Amino acid sequence: MGVYMTGVIGVIVFYVAVLAVGVWAAAFKRRQAAQGHLQDDMMLANRRLGPLLGIFTLIATWVGGAFVNGTAEAMFTRGLAWCQVPIGYSLSLLFGALLFVRPMRKAEYVTMLDPFQERYGAGIGGLLFLPALCGDLFWCGAVLRALGSSLAVVAGVDPNISVCASALLAAVYTVFGGLYSVACTDALQLLCILLGLLIAAPFSMVHPAVSFEHNLTPKDWLGHVKNEDLGEWVDGMLLLVFGGIPWQGYFQRILSIKSTSIATTLSIVSMFGCMLLAVPSAVIGVVARATDWSLVPGYNRTFTTDDGNAAMPMVLRYLTPQWVSFVGLGAISAAVMSSADSSILASSSMFTRNVYKLTIRPKASERELNWVLRISVIVISMLSTLVALTVSSVYYLSYLSSDLVYVVLFPQLLAVVHWPTMVDTYGCLAGYFIAIILRLGGGERGLGIRPLIEYPFYDTRTRAQKFPFRTAVMIIALFTQLFTSFLTRTLLGKGYFPRCCDVLNIYSPKKSKEPGVMQSSSGAALMDSSSVNANYELATFT
Repeated sequence: MGVYMTGVIGVIVFYVAVLAVGVWAAAFKRRQAAQGHLQDDMMLANRRLGPLLGIFTLIATWVGGAFVNGTAEAMFTRGLAWCQVPIGYSLSLLFGALLFVRPMRKAEYVTMLDPFQERYGAGIGGLLFLPALCGDLFWCGAVLRALGSSLAVVAGVDPNISVCASALLAAVYTVFGGLYSVACTDALQLLCILLGLLIAAPFSMVHPAVSFEHNLTPKDWLGHVKNEDLGEWVDGMLLLVFGGIPWQGYFQRILSIKSTSIATTLSIVSMFGCMLLAVPSAVIGVVARATDWSLVPGYNRTFTTDDGNAAMPMVLRYLTPQWVSFVGLGAISAAVMSSADSSILASSSMFTRNVYKLTIRPKASERELNWVLRISVIVISMLSTLVALTVSSVYYLSYLSSDLVYVVLFPQLLAVVHWPTMVDTYGCLAGYFIAIILRLGGGERGLGIRPLIEYPFYDTRTRAQKFPFRTAVMIIALFTQLFTSFLTRTLLGKGYFPRCCDVLNIYSPKKSKEPGVMQSSSGAALMDSSSVNANYELATFT
């Protein structure tokens, strides 16, 4: 396959556009700071995002390269019934608004990990960073894999080379950082997707090699959920809906909007925006399934479900006119690139603030924090690249990204935000490790992890868990956390057990304070409010 110059030019044009917007936004923020308009901090854009930019950036929380490529892949390989990512992630915006927007904004948190460190202390917040990091790595890996697939089709180069080059560009772009820059590129990203896909979908449908009557049956595009797969389907949908909430990228946007009422409304409205933007991608996936690829000029070979990862770029390249391909492939590539910076910034911000500053070096200088953030961006970009090179399916990666987040983080976040007086550090740790053990015990075929626990309805032939075990593990972890906290609060807090049994010194009356930490009435470590809302300025980084 030779170099496809039209696609290459399209990618370059849209890359330049995204980079230009990011640089302009960073420069604009610098001018504001120079004029005395100090930023709240790099992550929250001074909590002043308006409705227009807010709706764009909230929709872009999920609508990026992995979203559109993954939707087309799912429609091509398994049909509508199993195309869960766009529906599940869209609904997560609704439930996120109903469950978490008001309490998180009322407490004026900066990151998703702040309520954990406020309740349990700095060390526990650092521990909970690990599943959040894994989620961001898998999502960013999906983004890079989607871009690698697109560039492989465009330029005919090895996908691994494309992934590495894409990661390098994402890291360079993220150096300009700041949520304001990310939000501005999000707006451009959505305009690119609207422009590219709304133009490309109709053109692809009228290609001579496409025949919905001869090459497509209703079962092909509708899909089918067998009775034995119903538990797996329900588990996957709940995973996406509630596993799509505990993400720093989402809370960054929610906490940066001007008011709580606007943030709640925009989160709900963005749900409909996500669903609508999934339609063109779904149509393109169906078109790929309805195409006789042996009749396509320049391709002339079969295209099977094993190639579903490339469904979107293949349709854009081979089934549309050159000028449409220019717009479509360039737009998708730009959308993918502007999605990568969000995940990288989210994990880098949490590590710099919640792990390094509040756990490792509370007295770190601003210059030191800036360098830590820079190094974090590079390391997370490298790890995301390794993930993207390991797993071939974009849809699978985007699905897997919510797995640990759903099982480990969601019950923890639900408890600490809504029932903070009912949980303590012992309960948090018990729920955390129970969730990890039971989840890993269920195995993961895509990563080569064999099941150690055979849950009900286990399929010995395919080694598949047919029981909704992820949801079961999430519920067990939640009740473990609440029950363990009740026991320790009763036995240790009321003095039924000697103080020596309180190995974490949660209920010790004379526990000494740590820097930046103050004691609650129950003895749990709470971050000092001045530390929680610390305005460590990172403008010099951008």
